[in-house]
Amino acid sequence: MFEMHTVIIGAGLGGLTTGALLLKAGHTVTVQEAHVYAGGCAGTFFHQGYRFDAGATLVGGFSANGPHARLAEILGLEWPVTPVDPAWVTHLPDKSITQWADAERWRAERRMAIPHTERFWRKQEELADISWDISARHFPWPPESPRDFLDLALALRPRTLLAAPRLFSTVAQMMGSAGQDLDFKTFVDAQLLIAAQTTSPHAHALYGSAALDLPRRGVNHVRGGIGALAQTLVNWIRANGGQVLFRQKVERLETRGGRVVAAHTNKGLRVEADAFVANLTPWALAEILGEAAPINLRREVTQRYPTWGAFTLYLGLDAVRLPQNTPTHHQVVMNPGQPLGETNSVFISLSEEHDAARAPHGHRAATLSTHTAVAPWLKLKHTDYAAYEARKAEYAEKMLTAAERALPGLRSAIKLQLTGTPATFEFYTRRPQGMVGGFPQTSLFNVRGPATGLPNLWLVGDSIFPGQSTAGVTLGGMRVARNLLQTHRPHRSKILETRTLRARIEPEGHG
Repeated sequence: MFEMHTVIIGAGLGGLTTGALLLKAGHTVTVQEAHVYAGGCAGTFFHQGYRFDAGATLVGGFSANGPHARLAEILGLEWPVTPVDPAWVTHLPDKSITQWADAERWRAERRMAIPHTERFWRKQEELADISWDISARHFPWPPESPRDFLDLALALRPRTLLAAPRLFSTVAQMMGSAGQDLDFKTFVDAQLLIAAQTTSPHAHALYGSAALDLPRRGVNHVRGGIGALAQTLVNWIRANGGQVLFRQKVERLETRGGRVVAAHTNKGLRVEADAFVANLTPWALAEILGEAAPINLRREVTQRYPTWGAFTLYLGLDAVRLPQNTPTHHQVVMNPGQPLGETNSVFISLSEEHDAARAPHGHRAATLSTHTAVAPWLKLKHTDYAAYEARKAEYAEKMLTAAERALPGLRSAIKLQLTGTPATFEFYTRRPQGMVGGFPQTSLFNVRGPATGLPNLWLVGDSIFPGQSTAGVTLGGMRVARNLLQTHRPHRSKILETRTLRARIEPEGHG
């Protein structure tokens, strides 16, 4: 009896989500991961008794009807998460603004800290509600097939049309004259840079509204570190008959007749399959396809600007020397008059005080990060290693100075300090140039879907819309699974179960 075999390249959350849903539907699933643990940029690594979140440190999407909540319901699993409130505190030179998850506390906070902005926040919440409602119905954007256009038509609701006037607007245009307040603009820009990879003059109004809504939708602590999300999916896939293979870096995709037929790894493993899902960036996918890369993909990777990279500090801290009862997440902006990133804005995430899996007793793990351009780091790494090391030291010093605004006494608490640059991310995550975070969300009409130009190969992860965040890549993974189930039928004994599954991950009205 014929069964569909799907290979997932990369054990990031997007790929694992796709793999788990296909396995549930009756596909044979093999996940191949180059590293020794799952999660990629949303992974957690172990060093000298500490577990550090490698990149992503904020997680949402676990509230009712959120992407992670829906996935857990479909698969029958439980996530190791607990809600966090406040979500984080943003520190400006002359004030601090606490992002409360509780709606009333957040309303009171912003009225006190950034008055005369209520009109913006009401509009932002209205547009965010519409955006989340659309995502709950698996709005297939951008449409790439006749079925996608049908799904779009069925997903539209009268309320959706309320967002139409903002289809070509930016967040800055929503802010209006209130955006002339430097504190307000800096506060909004700092949030958007994290969640949309761009700032208010460029961030699309609908996407930006949803990105700014993360605290209201709920931020969660992941027990054991953010990598426990990916490990939860790895465990589920293995428990249900799928394979997850570590230390198997896919170096080449073999094609025949305009289709991918096998994946070749650095360990000499060749795996044939009917369908392939690449949890990679377009640059990495083009690399493993080589001369078989479709012309549009080759053109894309030569024309797209590199995305942001990250400079990170991983700190092992003596908990006694830290401020007591401090929130676990902080954002610091040093100079509102200067561009954000490059140590002028720093995001700080502390492990929960009582999460024994993250640090030795009496200690806490912390990840500090700032957006940075990738090219200067890679150039120095390969041409002037002494200058590369000097720049690392300079950035680390500036970030610690910034972090002490939020956590006085931080330096005295440091027991372990590690640094990461785009070159570090390139080495450990295999992402070309160490690019992280996905594409800036500046226009809904210039976003990337999962199509690759080869009919049995799909892209997933933070490069496809809606991109950034664990919730975003999970939505993308659900879309790719749905696309595969529409075009590749499983073993006939699984057809009824597959139809039931599709009804749960497709837009309302489909069965």
